[in-house]
Amino acid sequence: MNYLIIRRLSTQPKLAQIPKRWKSVVGLEVHAQISSASKLFSGSGTHFGSALNTSVAYFDASIPGTLPVLNRKCVESGIKAALALGCQVNEVSMFDRKHYFYADLPNGYQITQQRAALANNGKMTFPVITPGKKVYYKSVQLLQLQLEQDSGKSLHDEQLKRSLVDLNRAGLPLMELVFAPDLETGEEAASLVKELMLILKRLQTCSCKMEEGALRVDANISIHQEGDPLGVRTEVKNIGSVRSISQAITFEIHRQLEAVAQGGVITNETRSWDAENRRTVAMRDKEVLQDYRFMPEPNLPPLHLNLKPGSKSTEDLVSVAALSEEIPELPEDTRQRLMEQYQLNAETAIILVNEPILLDYFLKISKDLSDVPTKVTSNFLINDLLTYCNKSNLDIEDCSITDSDLKNIVKGLHSEQINLQAARQLIQLLHTNPTAKVNELIKQHSLEQICDLETIEALCQQAISNQPKAVLQYHKGKAKALFAIVGEVAKISGQKANMKSVVECLEKMLKAAKK
Repeated sequence: MNYLIIRRLSTQPKLAQIPKRWKSVVGLEVHAQISSASKLFSGSGTHFGSALNTSVAYFDASIPGTLPVLNRKCVESGIKAALALGCQVNEVSMFDRKHYFYADLPNGYQITQQRAALANNGKMTFPVITPGKKVYYKSVQLLQLQLEQDSGKSLHDEQLKRSLVDLNRAGLPLMELVFAPDLETGEEAASLVKELMLILKRLQTCSCKMEEGALRVDANISIHQEGDPLGVRTEVKNIGSVRSISQAITFEIHRQLEAVAQGGVITNETRSWDAENRRTVAMRDKEVLQDYRFMPEPNLPPLHLNLKPGSKSTEDLVSVAALSEEIPELPEDTRQRLMEQYQLNAETAIILVNEPILLDYFLKISKDLSDVPTKVTSNFLINDLLTYCNKSNLDIEDCSITDSDLKNIVKGLHSEQINLQAARQLIQLLHTNPTAKVNELIKQHSLEQICDLETIEALCQQAISNQPKAVLQYHKGKAKALFAIVGEVAKISGQKANMKSVVECLEKMLKAAKK
């Protein structure tokens, strides 16, 4: 194998290509915190940011004699997620104790579902979006969806050389989703998690706020040569953002490729993602298989569900059929509807659905401005508003522009009151001055588009005088030379001239001059 190629891969993971003889394999495990007012087995609260150790029931602290009581809403949320992901929901599932010692795990074990999970055998098909590349769809198997409780949180004081424990998270309800190793790249993994977040938010079963720990991702990564068995995998734990998922997996793939190129071997180890330095860091090896001493949870009976079609839920038995009726329109269904109802192309529909606020803006504006072509609205929202937010490192929800403001900008564009340059300027002005009105800003900053034909003719005549070389080239048959003259009109008009009228006027004037 070419060492120089591998070396370049490791130093430029974003731009590198994996050598053809090598294949990368990625499998994800996702822990999604279920949206619930109380914990999985106790009545203590789940509010993020509560004062330390204030949301802790006796059971959470493992006080002797306390018993778990299963939260019905968490079961229903798990079932909804399973149905939305095409899983087989099991009529009977079991709870187990997974034993391991950790300071913030008071019981010395975690209650989970290892032997018989809530659901199995699901499938997700999702669009993979990679900057600069064509969007494609990928499918991945969901092996298992299980309910389990979270652990607490250790707080390390480096100055005082001590660790403290906050049990507010202890017992929080989680769904663990175990995906098959069907992925190949960091971009595919990030796209899968993005789609999963969209689904869970639609179901209202998880807030998916990764910055609050409501959704955490572990990635299992390996490489192997084509035709060989799968290689030794490493696990990157607790990746905390969608962007970091792509970066961490891409880095780890190229780290393994470089290690093999230098004659090394990949060891089965757990690593963490250092977001600041953009690299994975070794945490611990897995050479010795940990024995979790799984055993049935003696204080919880088997969980029985009603799988009969048309059944209703009762006080003692949850009906899967009844919950299936509550499943809303899922992201892929929305994409298909956008393409059919609004004649949008697939890529535009994918971008709108992947940005829920952008989708809300599009639907509201399209409803209120039925005479405006939907392509005008979608292009403005994606090419201008979204681009502005990305360049400003802003989340769309943090951009201080209302849907009413956006509607007025689109209306102005369609009526030719303003041009695209002015519309882009209005986005910036409205974000920095959210109380301002669109029409006021147009007048205040003289953003009205010049549409008067006499004025445009005068501007075109001046541009022709300023660009004699381009005029000569145009007359010699170089049609692209017209763009230089059009650019001159844009410049002398302060980017305010109606470009459609400018082009028509220039073509007419140049044709007449040639005669």
